[in-house]
Amino acid sequence: MFGSVNAWNFSQRAIDVFAFLISQAIEKNEAARERIQHALEKNYLFKSLDKEQTKTVVDSVEEVKYNPNDIIIKQGDEGDKFFLIEIGECEVWLKDPERIRPEMVKRYGPGDTFGELALLYNAPRAATVKAITSCTLWAVDRPTFRAILMQTTNNKRQLYEKFLAEVPLLKTLTAYERSAIADVLDAEYYEPNTDIIVEGQEGNKFYFLEEVRLATASEARTGDKVLMKYKRGDYFGELALLSNNPRAATVRATTKCKCVSIHRDSFKRLLGKVEDILERRKEEYEKTSAGTS
Repeated sequence: MFGSVNAWNFSQRAIDVFAFLISQAIEKNEAARERIQHALEKNYLFKSLDKEQTKTVVDSVEEVKYNPNDIIIKQGDEGDKFFLIEIGECEVWLKDPERIRPEMVKRYGPGDTFGELALLYNAPRAATVKAITSCTLWAVDRPTFRAILMQTTNNKRQLYEKFLAEVPLLKTLTAYERSAIADVLDAEYYEPNTDIIVEGQEGNKFYFLEEVRLATASEARTGDKVLMKYKRGDYFGELALLSNNPRAATVRATTKCKCVSIHRDSFKRLLGKVEDILERRKEEYEKTSAGTS
């Protein structure tokens, strides 16, 4: 999921920095925490973190203030921080060698984020960002930014590798293959009586049921008929991806539960080895459905 992040060597220094972050969380009120979390969810690097990982990031950002016309980052400079805007507006200016004057190309407002590219790729700042009003921002410095992404990605891989090793469907895969699946999993949380997938709709995700409060936490149904009940480690949603047909049934959470999903783009690439098993399961579904009709 974080291809560029995974390329970094996971050093002892990163582990030490991350441990320090946990012990040095910066205090914020609940409203500020919610706004920071909302901003993170809009950013492609952070939107797939689970609740615990997001909390670590929220705990680590610090408040910085800028006056109107202050330069927050300057094109060509080394990047040292990633920013989330809490209050105020900023302009993005780009200097093109073919133009005499810089061009204003974008405006940022509350909830927007910027500055991550220079930290990810060790590249100079690609543009200048200037405050046009008084601004309050939340900032993450370079060591913190890298340590968070490296450690949360590593933690996520370890957590999901253990879970995936317990999933019967994936027993034939190697540890490396399960690791590749762990990297693309997205966590999704559902309340009781919430539909996870809906009969008749287009399907773009395949699901594993990871965390449940009772022995069974979701059920597949068509109309009023319950076709199947799911427990931890079970999977669903593959039929629409195998056949490119709409969802054949609705899967509804019966208790609070956590699922991890794989998008269609990664499904066949990573699950090719178990496609025969999935096809056999498809035949079982069809027999079950026929038997209840």
